[in-house]
Amino acid sequence: MNNKLLILLIEDEVAISNFISTILTSNGYHVIKAQTGKEAIALAASHSPDLILLDLGLPDIDGIEVLKKIRTWSSVPIIVVSARGHEREKVEALDLGADDYITKPFGTSELLARIRTEVRHSQKIRSDNNLETGKVTIGGLTIDLDKRIVKVDDREVHLTPIEYKIIVLLSKNIGKVLTHDYIIKEIWGPYVNENQALRVNMANIRRKIEANPAEPKYIVTEVGVGYRMVDEV
Repeated sequence: MNNKLLILLIEDEVAISNFISTILTSNGYHVIKAQTGKEAIALAASHSPDLILLDLGLPDIDGIEVLKKIRTWSSVPIIVVSARGHEREKVEALDLGADDYITKPFGTSELLARIRTEVRHSQKIRSDNNLETGKVTIGGLTIDLDKRIVKVDDREVHLTPIEYKIIVLLSKNIGKVLTHDYIIKEIWGPYVNENQALRVNMANIRRKIEANPAEPKYIVTEVGVGYRMVDEV
């Protein structure tokens, strides 16, 4: 039985495609490649890959449109790999359903680490049935969803209801960047703008769970984009 994970690589530049493909195959992944948006959508539908690497600058359809189309039927992890480094593009891609965003040029170890994180996240969601119950443990941080208790190094942390909702939301999407707008809509609803409230609550959460709030290890900031709860420390 072959248990290698299948990655769909969507990249129109042949040299870059071959480079990334070589990295992936040498690290134990199966790779199928697409050079256009139409080909990518067809392969995503027919092969059901375990993860997709998506370049935004495709020759026929913009990568954002490919992302939108795949998200209408699939929750497969999608990592955008693009030379577009502006925060606006990152936020747009993440809000439309991308799981992560890597800006070219990138390091091999970074790419592989991001892939491992998204695969773990995807498998954990399937096994935990969206993590409505149970425990999340990252280093010394434990979030007990059954008892609604958060502990750091076995010391119970007292959170406000909003702070608890934020930390649970991040734990359900562990390893994934959540944009400011996504968190605000999930916590306060779609018709409010609570950017300042989010910043204040996040500062309070970090003060309570981090040894050094200025250098957080559990919840990291993606500057201009949002927040990510790490899956290991």
